[in-house]
Amino acid sequence: MTDISNMRKQFERNPEIHLNEVPDNPHTLFDEWFAVARNEQIVEPNGFVLATSNGEGRLRTRTVLLKYFDETGYVFFTNYGSQKAKDIAENKMVSACFPWYTLERQIMIDGPVERVSTKESLKYFSSRPRGSQIGAWVSEQSSVVSSRAMLMNKVKQLSKSFMNKDVPLPEFWGGYRIMPKRFEFWQGQPSRLHDRIEYLLQEDGTWIKQRLAP
Repeated sequence: MTDISNMRKQFERNPEIHLNEVPDNPHTLFDEWFAVARNEQIVEPNGFVLATSNGEGRLRTRTVLLKYFDETGYVFFTNYGSQKAKDIAENKMVSACFPWYTLERQIMIDGPVERVSTKESLKYFSSRPRGSQIGAWVSEQSSVVSSRAMLMNKVKQLSKSFMNKDVPLPEFWGGYRIMPKRFEFWQGQPSRLHDRIEYLLQEDGTWIKQRLAP
């Protein structure tokens, strides 16, 4: 057994959160915290852990990248044949966690997802580096491959096929929008008495906010 029970950090970076001082709209607070993460130049501030569950309740997590967001939702892109996409086809509820360790903060978002339009996917796909565009065509995401050499050979073949022309949007690739029903803003505090601010979406479209016990 490797005993790591003495590994601990005292969280003292941030002042206490006062419930009456945070915005009534969680999207506003997300925007504020995300701006801090960007300004601090932490690695991949838009990276988040996406948890999905299939129809049988089998859970899976992986890190994906947030590409843009507004009050309609939080958008990421993937292969529609990937395991995450297969899970979403069976269960549209997902959970996302932005783990900003160096900031002693994290944000959790829960809610259903929907596919973005083909037009929206094309707009983003067209902005990607050409290598990433070809990579989307090469990878049958989550399928078993014989070797990396096989993948690189497909890259060469497709690079030749698409030479001197735009790489088209694959019909099996596109975006998903997470539509939040719940946010939790977590911030470390001394003695493990952390701040946890929860927002819950009401049927009338308004949000209620409340403090949770650490």
